[in-house]
Amino acid sequence: MSEPRLLSRNLLAYLASRFCAASAMTMLRAGIAWHVFALTNSPFHLGLIGLAQFGPAFSLMLVGGAAADAFDRRRIMMVAQSVALVAACVLFVTESRGILGLPLLYGVVMVVAATGAFDSPARASILPTLVKRDSFPRAVTIASTNQALAFATGPAIAGVIIAAAGPATVYAAYAVLIAGSIGGLFLLRPVTASPGRTAIGVRAVVEGLTFVRRRQVVLGCMALDMLAVIFGGATALLPIYANDILHVGPRGYGLLSSSLELGALATSLVLVMTPPIRHAGRALLIAVMAYGLATVTFGLSRWFPLSIVAYMLVGVADQVSVVMRSTIVQLSTPDELRGRVSAINMMFINASNQLGAAESGFLAALTSAPFAVVSGGAVSVVIAATVAYLLPELRRYRFDRA
Repeated sequence: MSEPRLLSRNLLAYLASRFCAASAMTMLRAGIAWHVFALTNSPFHLGLIGLAQFGPAFSLMLVGGAAADAFDRRRIMMVAQSVALVAACVLFVTESRGILGLPLLYGVVMVVAATGAFDSPARASILPTLVKRDSFPRAVTIASTNQALAFATGPAIAGVIIAAAGPATVYAAYAVLIAGSIGGLFLLRPVTASPGRTAIGVRAVVEGLTFVRRRQVVLGCMALDMLAVIFGGATALLPIYANDILHVGPRGYGLLSSSLELGALATSLVLVMTPPIRHAGRALLIAVMAYGLATVTFGLSRWFPLSIVAYMLVGVADQVSVVMRSTIVQLSTPDELRGRVSAINMMFINASNQLGAAESGFLAALTSAPFAVVSGGAVSVVIAATVAYLLPELRRYRFDRA
């Protein structure tokens, strides 16, 4: 398929909406982390942010996946993001009046995480319906590039806004971006391929779980990402690195937060301009090992330029992993199950991000931030090597033979 045909109106509307939503998400995440650390000066409370996100997301994600296979996916995304928009307004108003405290901050984190439990499966499962199957690996790469650019934009802008105007303005900017995302969804027209309508219930959820359990490639992708990021993630500890270890302040924090996404963006651009990687399973395993090694380097660094480069390399490895994992999972799943399988995948992703934030914060509170980051990166390398040995089907997976 030619590139203009690939970039249809539906796909462009999807990309525009996704860019706004992803920028908003990373901006809010960076703003709340900085705000909580400014209020508490405690890595333990940074870990609590991860737990506050994990509970609602984990408990509701399977329901969100079943809903994505039963109802209009576009409308699910619009409703979920509308709730997030209201939460953003609450943050802005209360912080502007000087009455925003930790309980309300954690409460809003939980609400936004709950909306993501419905938005994420619908967003992931609708993408394969916007392009033909043979163009899907390229569409995933383009969508990942778009997402990487958004993820780099959000925290960088958050750091500048915090330094110039404070957290309240970050929350206002988040609301504007969410409104832009909803506007993009309005432009998304019904797609030609629609999912099989499945009633929401225990049977529907079990069907999705059974499919994932029986597909070694799908389960291996999900488990590998979850375990590697739980132990190897350093995102939750970036305020400590910016303030206490590298001494670069809020602007340095914004640059540090966005450097991972800059690395991911550069990788996405390379992937867009080159043929799809056929040996996807092997590339995924190598990427996770590289992710762990780059994390170790970041944890040991005390020089800001080296920290930026190391964290960019974390983003490079992570982006290769994201593209390989997304394409493998989606191409291995029939459309009538994509919502539920995407929900299970998102459960693994959220578990890795949020439990990883909790693990990093709590371990740093017991030991130190560098110990938490370095040990986690080393464990990620061991996990990738173990999965490569235990799951030969994943190691040998190729797109052109799927």
